[in-house]
Amino acid sequence: MSETSIPALLSHLPSARTSVSVINPVNAKKIYDLPQLSADDVIDAIERTRAAQPAWAALSPGERAKLLLTLHDALMSNQDRLLDLLQLETGKARSHAFEEVAGAYGAARYFGKISAKTLHPKKTKAGVPILTKTWVERTPLGVVGVITPWNYPLALTMLDVLPALAAGNTVIQKADNQTALTVLFARQLAISAGIPAEAWTVVVGDGAEVGNAITDHADYVAFTGSTATGRMVAERAAKRLIGYSLELGGKNPMIVLEGANLKRAADLAMAGAFGSAGQLCVSLERVYVPNHLKDAFVAELGSRTRSLAVGNSKDFSMDMGTLAGQAQLSRVSGFIEDATQAGATLVAGGHALPELGPYFYEPTVLTDVPAAAKLSRQEVFGPVLDVEGYDGIEDAIRLANDTEYGLNASVVGPKREALKVASRLMAGSVNINEGFRATFASMESPMGGMKQSGKGRRNGPEGLLRFTDARTVGLASNLLKLPLRGRDYNRMAPLMVTMMKFLRRF
Repeated sequence: MSETSIPALLSHLPSARTSVSVINPVNAKKIYDLPQLSADDVIDAIERTRAAQPAWAALSPGERAKLLLTLHDALMSNQDRLLDLLQLETGKARSHAFEEVAGAYGAARYFGKISAKTLHPKKTKAGVPILTKTWVERTPLGVVGVITPWNYPLALTMLDVLPALAAGNTVIQKADNQTALTVLFARQLAISAGIPAEAWTVVVGDGAEVGNAITDHADYVAFTGSTATGRMVAERAAKRLIGYSLELGGKNPMIVLEGANLKRAADLAMAGAFGSAGQLCVSLERVYVPNHLKDAFVAELGSRTRSLAVGNSKDFSMDMGTLAGQAQLSRVSGFIEDATQAGATLVAGGHALPELGPYFYEPTVLTDVPAAAKLSRQEVFGPVLDVEGYDGIEDAIRLANDTEYGLNASVVGPKREALKVASRLMAGSVNINEGFRATFASMESPMGGMKQSGKGRRNGPEGLLRFTDARTVGLASNLLKLPLRGRDYNRMAPLMVTMMKFLRRF
């Protein structure tokens, strides 16, 4: 992405009186100044977006789906520009940027292919067969508000914005200040694919001010972010009786079973914990290993972690990039300092890498973390993995479930035993012999959290239908009129009872 194209992208934003500087996390140098919208600016943008909704909804689901597939092709044609933008704004390794771009392809392709069929009216069984018919139609909600975080701006945009558009809604999206260019470029590609500019509006600004304006004026809110902020979104949405979906925090565990290949398990733990420098909602933060295998596993994992190549490059030579900024660096280093002072053992990493850039941090493994340490229960959202031992599978399951979160989990070991364990883990997704990619990459499978990790699901038919209301339509035939007055039941009641007895057999 050339510097000269940045003003063109920013021109798609509504005008604003103030701005903030956006930096490149690799070197802390300013990339550009980003306009900051007020709540009134956002409300005006929502009303313009609302005015465009009837015309967009008037297109058939099939017509809208074709535009999503055209966008899919546009995304693929601009892969290098998307990778460059993601690295510029997030500082992630190119391999992790590629995984995100691939996720965007998957979302555009999936919803482009299934939305027309999923939204088609569905015939339902009538309460009074022959005399009545019923079916269910899906109607759009109006304006969908999408609030997207900084860590996966492209993939999360596609996973929320595209199904909302496919369902016939228009979208008002709050992009995070740090990654607005990626979102604006995706929108530009959507416009070039034929999606009307008015159908998808992007706004930026202070998180609370802009986010609250969206929640207070949109007809549905899809939020991705922290559990604390998610609760506030839910409260505001509930007061207005509008729907919402929330993908929130996680403290994601991996259980290594007896009989697992420890080298393979160490590889999976490493990949599952340090993707995008751990700044991923489904990344692993805890690993539980049989006590008698713990030392061997820790040695394997520590060796692999220390061998990771950390840095910035435009090829696939780096295993991990940088943290996103000073706030993330302070957060991660604070967790490590608190844990080690409480008595945790540092196995690998645990230090900043200022020689590489201002926010680089070593991938880190600890063990024997005391329960009193913040790291034991709170989400780090960084490249930090805690390894602990367990005595027996019941202990492992108890430890894995002993958290307020329930987003993702992993089980490594023989398939039959792993399946039994997976069915007992309180998480919205469970990966067997993988960290998170098996479930995360499946567009047809609903993705979301249990407990304090969220409400609702993205992906799959559920990820599309959440942006609709169901309308049931009933049609009475002229073969025989339903009873209208009490005396009509003298003849009709015995007939209906006979029919109900017959239906019981099917």
